Amino acid sequence: MSKVIRWGILGTGKIAKALALALKQVPDAELAAVASRSLDSATAFGKEHGAKRCHGSYQALADDPEVDVVYIATPHPMHRENAIMCLNGGKALLVEKAFTVNRREAEEVFALAREKKLFVMEAMWTRFQPLVQEVRRIIDSGEIGKPYNVQADFGFAADAGPEHRLFNPELGGGSLLDIGIYPLSIAAYVLGDVEAVQALGVLGPTGVDVQVAFALRHAGGGMSACTSSLLANTPTEFTICGDKGFIRLGGRFHSTEDITVDLRNGVRRNLHIPRNGAGYNYEVIEVNRCLNEGLLESPVMPWGETVALMGVMDEIRRQIGVSYKADQQQ
Repeated sequence: MSKVIRWGILGTGKIAKALALALKQVPDAELAAVASRSLDSATAFGKEHGAKRCHGSYQALADDPEVDVVYIATPHPMHRENAIMCLNGGKALLVEKAFTVNRREAEEVFALAREKKLFVMEAMWTRFQPLVQEVRRIIDSGEIGKPYNVQADFGFAADAGPEHRLFNPELGGGSLLDIGIYPLSIAAYVLGDVEAVQALGVLGPTGVDVQVAFALRHAGGGMSACTSSLLANTPTEFTICGDKGFIRLGGRFHSTEDITVDLRNGVRRNLHIPRNGAGYNYEVIEVNRCLNEGLLESPVMPWGETVALMGVMDEIRRQIGVSYKADQQQ
């Protein structure tokens, strides 16, 4: 039998609450502890979600001996510091995407994880959903032929102020790190490694990207065209095209339960692939599986791919002129 994995959540924002709810759906997971920079916030979160212990500092969670794995749910610029602190405390990690601010920081985290022999995974939750795994199966079956082309978009009209994390450069703001990573990650998942990128962007008053369009060339000859926007409500669709047909994930592709397969011979089929809850439980299941099997990384979301995609986003930001403090630090 798999042992119960004791989880800690670092941070108490919206995404932390989603993960806390997901833990309740996984039989071999328990919320052992939560940490915030204020004890009041941690206590309120813990009371709502049933955490056994509530810590008023992140360090206290890193040092908690009754925690096996920590979910890092703070803003991007804090991920490196939080991850290193928790790894030094002997904790396995699930780190919210974007994994870090840049590739250099990601490499630093994984290097320490390798040294400490501790599991780490980027929380690219959509990759583990049954629907995305079914898309992978369809592609591998050859039904749509060899996949050559992907089109993907993700956008919504954000009405937050300049101090909000979406627009605040101090908090890693911008459409690319927050939502552009979704089409980028799934495009790489279905077409393979990114070999080249061309990008255009629009920067807002705070200096972060409010819209980005990027074209990718993948290993094996595939191409993808992706956009992210904090200005426009886009269809948020994802289409994978092969020489025999295409697969379309409809509106809000990152959380849809429906797939359409269209073949050039005129055959069309619609699939409904239900999930449990919001879908965050599947990444929890994967982390628990890897920990129970003694793995250091997930074969579905391996370290090398996280590092490579952080590098792609570094290059996109270089081309469009977006820089963060972490980019100047050595």
